[in-house]
Amino acid sequence: MAKKAAAPKAAAPKAPKAAKGEAYIAKAPIRRLMKKEGADLVAAEALDKLIGFLEKAAADATKGAIEICKKDKRKRVTAADIRAATR
Repeated sequence: MAKKAAAPKAAAPKAPKAAKGEAYIAKAPIRRLMKKEGADLVAAEALDKLIGFLEKAAADATKGAIEICKKDKRKRVTAADIRAATR
């Protein structure tokens, strides 16, 4: 009698963890944006610096928006909160 092969078990999806120094913004879309704006060659260090700047700006805007939400006694961050925090 032939043995049946066991069905492969699907791995449980893991939530991505952001390690210290790990970027939240992918490099490829930023590189495409830079090339679209006219940068034929983009150094990896330049790409990393721009991503770092964008992540810091996003974090600052988020913190400001959260403060606005807390003052209004809300939990949901809206586009209006981000707009107000970035002005």
